[in-house]
This record gives sequence, C-alpha cells and structure tokens, in this order.
Amino acid sequence: MIYLLPIISAFIGWLTNYLAVKMLFHPKVERNFLGIKVQGIFPKRQQAFAQKLGILVSDELLSFEDISSQINSPKTQEEVLPIIDEKIDDFLNNKLGKQIPMLSMFLGKESVAKIKATLMNEFQDSLPEILERLSSSIQKDLDIHSLVVEKVSNFSSDKLEEILYGIMKKEFRFIEILGAVLGCIIGCVQLAIISFT
Repeated sequence: MIYLLPIISAFIGWLTNYLAVKMLFHPKVERNFLGIKVQGIFPKRQQAFAQKLGILVSDELLSFEDISSQINSPKTQEEVLPIIDEKIDDFLNNKLGKQIPMLSMFLGKESVAKIKATLMNEFQDSLPEILERLSSSIQKDLDIHSLVVEKVSNFSSDKLEEILYGIMKKEFRFIEILGAVLGCIIGCVQLAIISFT
C-alpha cells in the first residue's frame, strides 16, 4: 500500500491543478459555500478584463491613427478611383439617358467622354480631402476602447470560456500534467523518507 504513495500523490497533484484551472471559469455565478462567496475568476473579473483589453486594443494594437493613415493612404486612393470611374461610366452611359432622355439625345460619345474625364479629374483632386473628412467623421463616432469594452462585457460566460480555452488549451493541459509530475515527485520523496526511517 505504501508503494502507491507516488501514484496517489500524482493523482492529488493533477486533481488540485485541474480544479484550479476549472475554478478560473466556474462557478459562473456567485455561490455561497459555508458562508464563503465563491465565483470563477474570469466571470467575476469580466468587467475589469474588458476594461484592460479595451485599453490594450485602443492604445497598443489598433489606435485610430493607424486606421486614419490607412484610410488616407495612396493605396486606398488607388483602390477607390477605379470604383468611382466605374460608377461615373455607368451613370453617363445608362442612368443619365433614363433620367433625362432629352439630354442624352444631344450628347454624343465624345461629349460623354469629356464629361467623364472632367468629373474624374475633379474626383481625383478632391479624393484626399474627401478621405480626410471621412476619417475625421469616423474618429468622432468611433470609440475603439468603448466598443471593445462593450463587446467583451456582453460576452456570455460560456463564450468567454470558449475563447480563452481556445487560446490557452495547451497551457491549461500543461498545468494539469505539471501538477501530476510534481505530485509524483513529492510522493517518491515521501516514500524514500518512510523507507529510510
């Protein structure tokens, strides 16, 4: 029976670490055990976690300056101009004739091409200002910190557990195994001490 000590200690080590990991998420609502209020760490601290994550995302990972520079970048302008070109072309060749049939009778292909070229030049010159105004408008309306805090705060306990388990599953498993290994080592030391005494 005494030689089972390392196995029993390993099981106890694994069980305590397994329960410690589970208690990160459970119980999901506060329970009262023998006058002591118990709740899983993440459900209890979800609001604080949301606040910290909001600060991290808005200050370090995704500042509005990053979004603004992306909106105002030459690459964005290059991507937007073909879309404008396509819409102007569709308007002049299809919609204008339906909206104002008399006007389309007097406009030949050469006139349409000149109007399109003029409009495209105007849009090309105005696009940086348009994107800058768009960026400013988004900045007024978009509060990344508050958005992250609201989303994380509204996660259900199950969703939060699913996300964190998805990220840290291997680490949680390692903690459980480490508990078993340390328990086994302690059991072996105890067995050695008992054997020598």
